[in-house]
Amino acid sequence: MAERFIRIAVVYLVVGASLGIYMGMRENFVLMPVHGHILLAGWLSLAMMGVIYRLYPAASATRLAAAHFWLHNLGLPVFMLGLGLLLTGNDVPVLLPAGAFAVLLGFVCFAINAWRCIRA
Repeated sequence: MAERFIRIAVVYLVVGASLGIYMGMRENFVLMPVHGHILLAGWLSLAMMGVIYRLYPAASATRLAAAHFWLHNLGLPVFMLGLGLLLTGNDVPVLLPAGAFAVLLGFVCFAINAWRCIRA
């Protein structure tokens, strides 16, 4: 599970950096919140969680870890698409809250899993 989190985090790093370069080349920064969320909720959060799952293998072997992975990685692209559409004036009202809620549920799975499995 740790490897899955780290591998997908690297994908979000490349996507977030590419979006940043694209915005810079166009000198249009309206998607800056999308860029920031991809790098923070995608790259940074998932990479850190991957490291935590590597350090605490019992936590990575749970159904909560799998639920976390799928909720986060199905929700984040939907969340970012919804945010991007909203910022560019093409709102699809269900995308942003549905994706954001899925990511939040993934974070909740991680939090419960951490509290249950990570011991000093």
